[in-house]
Amino acid sequence: MTTMTEASVREFKMPDVGEGLTEAEILKWYVKPGDTVTDGQVVCEVETAKAAVELPIPYDGVVRELHFPEGTTVDVGTSIIAVAVAGAGDAAPQEPAGQPQAEPAQPEEEPKPAARQPVLVGYGVATSSTRRRPRKGPEATVPAQAIQAELNGHDSAVTAKARPLAKPPVRKLAKDLGVDLALITPSGPDGVITREDVHAAATPRPADQAAPAPAAPAAPAAPAAPAAAPVAPAPGTSYDAARETRIPVKGVRKATAQAMVGSAFTAPHVTEFVTVDVTRTMKLVEELKQDKGMQGLRVNPLLLIAKALLVAIKRNPDVNAAWDEARQEIVLKHYVNLGIAAATPRGLIVPNIKDAQDKTLPQLAEALGELVATAREGKTSPAAMQGGTVTITNVGVFGVDTGTPILNPGESAILAVGAIKLQPWVHKGKVKPRQVTTLALSFDHRLVDGELGSRVLADVAAILEQPKRLITWA
Repeated sequence: MTTMTEASVREFKMPDVGEGLTEAEILKWYVKPGDTVTDGQVVCEVETAKAAVELPIPYDGVVRELHFPEGTTVDVGTSIIAVAVAGAGDAAPQEPAGQPQAEPAQPEEEPKPAARQPVLVGYGVATSSTRRRPRKGPEATVPAQAIQAELNGHDSAVTAKARPLAKPPVRKLAKDLGVDLALITPSGPDGVITREDVHAAATPRPADQAAPAPAAPAAPAAPAAPAAAPVAPAPGTSYDAARETRIPVKGVRKATAQAMVGSAFTAPHVTEFVTVDVTRTMKLVEELKQDKGMQGLRVNPLLLIAKALLVAIKRNPDVNAAWDEARQEIVLKHYVNLGIAAATPRGLIVPNIKDAQDKTLPQLAEALGELVATAREGKTSPAAMQGGTVTITNVGVFGVDTGTPILNPGESAILAVGAIKLQPWVHKGKVKPRQVTTLALSFDHRLVDGELGSRVLADVAAILEQPKRLITWA
């Protein structure tokens, strides 16, 4: 018979739910200490720099402790919840979530992060794909009550890490500036050293300036913090709570801000404009809405603009490229992952349609419809926002004529589409009311010179003016 001492506590660590993400904010806990959990059960929802994601637990047991309250931003790889698991033995190592168990006979039974990724995009747990971990003998029959009874005698203290907490870019910055991280008082959440801390340590401090107080450690089970809670102003500044609201910048908005600043000051932007008569395109949109082959699909001007851009890229493939700073190379892409900028309650996101160049018009319409619906529901996955090559942003839906868009990091071009308005236009020698819009193409001048950028923009305009070119140029 299995005893209570044969249960062990496993630490479920914040996984990297997208490629290269370094942190995530805990939005909501679905469990509390003492709750019984099963393999595949969603225990919390987190917001990364890209999307809101639900995290399932990869084993059965009883929740012992929640290490962070709601509203806390946690680094990837940091333990967020402790679960007492039956039958693993006290000496069993605590493993990161999603890493394979050291069971040579059955290594394929432990799911890896990639295998679980369909669950981590806000759709909930798919019961058909959930698998329980193999159990050995009668140890799997330990009742949850026995595990909970054992927990009453455990100390819930969390051992602090001896190594200073800092993200890899911050460590590199400290190394470049010759700053010892061990001597820095962290100001970030949960004792994390920030870039500002490193710069402050590298800058001589005036004798009359007091050093910042150490950040207080977060209580393991503190009450949840409001998502838009007012924050304290910087020392020496005034703040009237009745006249101002301060909202912490984090999640998607923080990632977007950092990406835009990095893009604006890394890639030399050039923007070109063209005003075009799209009357024939608007007529084609109305005809396609009545076409039997397009029934049930989302047909609008953006669909034909996207197709026009894809044809222009096919005619000018050098525009679909990326700049590799580390290798000092231009990377020509033989595929188009077409990004569509979407405004959501969490901020601006840019999911992309993979291999858009191979899609027919109905397939492109279906992909656009799914992309928009998923973004509005807040269920866009991190994978859907990675690997984009060229982007379209439709500012015309807000009644704006056009803009000078900033490149999505890693991409070579972005097309802004302005509002389509009825305007006086010279058509066949006479002034007539025509549907007119203004397009703006921003591009990375390291990759795209003026001639290439002009050809791409002129091709898009020509297709929208005479949409039959979608057939003759494709």
